[in-house]
Amino acid sequence: MNSADLRQRLVAILAADAAGYSRLMAVDDRATVAALDAARAVFRSRIEANHGRVIDMAGDSVLAVFRTAAGAVAAAMVVQQDLGASIDALPQDRRMPFRIGIHMGDVIEKADGTVYGDGVNIASRLCGVAEPGGILVSDAVYGAVRDRIGEGFVDQGEQPMKNISHPVHAFKLTRAAPMSLRAPALRLPDRPSLAVLPFTNMSGDSEQEYFADGITEDIITDCSKISGLFVIARNSTFVYKKQSVDIQEVGRKLGVRHVLEGSVRRAGMRVRINVQLIDAESGGHIWADRYDREIEDIFLVQDEVTRKIVETLEVRLTGNEEARRQERGKVNGEAYDYLIRAKSCIVQFTAPALVETREMLERALAIDPSMALGYAYLAIAGGIEYANAWNGRTADDLHENLALAGKACECDPLEPMAHHALSNALMWLRRLDEAESAARRSVALDPNSSQSYGTLGVILDFAGRHEEAIESLAKALRLDPQFSLWLHAQGRAQFVIARYAEAEASFKRRLIHMPGSDVTRAYLASLYGHTGRHEEAHQIWSELMDIHPEYAIELTLRVLPYSNPAPLEQFVAGLRKAGLTA
Repeated sequence: MNSADLRQRLVAILAADAAGYSRLMAVDDRATVAALDAARAVFRSRIEANHGRVIDMAGDSVLAVFRTAAGAVAAAMVVQQDLGASIDALPQDRRMPFRIGIHMGDVIEKADGTVYGDGVNIASRLCGVAEPGGILVSDAVYGAVRDRIGEGFVDQGEQPMKNISHPVHAFKLTRAAPMSLRAPALRLPDRPSLAVLPFTNMSGDSEQEYFADGITEDIITDCSKISGLFVIARNSTFVYKKQSVDIQEVGRKLGVRHVLEGSVRRAGMRVRINVQLIDAESGGHIWADRYDREIEDIFLVQDEVTRKIVETLEVRLTGNEEARRQERGKVNGEAYDYLIRAKSCIVQFTAPALVETREMLERALAIDPSMALGYAYLAIAGGIEYANAWNGRTADDLHENLALAGKACECDPLEPMAHHALSNALMWLRRLDEAESAARRSVALDPNSSQSYGTLGVILDFAGRHEEAIESLAKALRLDPQFSLWLHAQGRAQFVIARYAEAEASFKRRLIHMPGSDVTRAYLASLYGHTGRHEEAHQIWSELMDIHPEYAIELTLRVLPYSNPAPLEQFVAGLRKAGLTA
């Protein structure tokens, strides 16, 4: 090799790898690769934003160099913050946190940009001894940044390094400092706030999980309808299912003052429910109660729990809320069971699960033809199938969805989910003004409905009111911080008004939550086309094809009901700029 092709430089080196990568590959290799690709996208974006350069991303590792130590540390902090918020939403056995090591030292750089030397090796060794989700820096980096970055350090002493002639003094970035690696605490709302954790199934039968989940969801829904409360949505509390949780940490992450937890034991047509309300700030218990009832009285139990929460938190009901909180009476236990089975299926968001959803709802309605929620969920299921081209559903089925949603509203004009279903059905039929009215009616009936705020945001985006859409979607995401669909919708609205950096962040956050999304990758590829990053566009498109080889942009163009074709033309134009379509 010609020595003229080599040069010696002083740089900051960042080395990272994924903890648990091999184990996760053995469990589910496709999902793990998709999650790794999403994490790599975050690394690349944050490294480049802080004036760094990616050298290599072989296997589960990342190697990058920076002109300054401050740039490397800033990039590492924001990477761990971005990844940490999403990793925390996953079950413990599916998490893949990254370890990061940073060193400042000399490297030998080849003409092709690759780097070698002790500086690289030290960064890699620091990475190897860093905690999962943590950052470990050498004393050289610590000395360069300690007075410039608002972050605390803990002295780890001298660390022996394999194949390095001397130990390296290391410092760990702490999690308690102002710009810590933990997701920032959400500001508490200006009214009493509540998260309802998934109730534990104590029935001794794992098949009864759906029943415990259904009880939990119904209590969330009942509390959500009270305007004086702020209630976190199901998607964001169910990430804690079957986990041993720190209530204070839950309160911090979800931005609530109170947490309700409980258990359900079902025996035949009888049910025992234990509940307790906890102060998430102190961790202290406020009240606890137990209910032993027949399933036909389940609504009465839910009403009692909600009433007790309202009284304890001193929430004042409006006149309309008082009127709506009259006792709902008994329920047909068999029909109710089919309904909550259907609700447990629809959230799986797959074509086979939607088939089962329909079967369960049709059985429920055969028993109780007046069940408004049965018609509403049938209409919603049909909309999901149409939007994803699942189970043979086409535009010809949209009027059936509208009729089902109308029947739901007829059965119970005060049921928010009925108006939510109506807004969805009207949206897919491109009747956006009517869809907006129905969505606003749903919000009025359920002021904590992330679904209604999210759907309203999507409708406003399709109607060309993109800034208003982003505001509504922000409300949906505050109520449901872990729901990835609203992240995609937010990114799409930001994309349309050329807020590309924000859109990219939204899309990448969505991929961390839902690594298998094809349409989010398609939008990212178009965004890269518009921003001149053609290599990244091809890379993300290749990932899309691996996940869904039959994906075609024609489906996206046909389904999205924009009132003006310009946003869809912008989507196609970005792909064309990247050379991904003719």
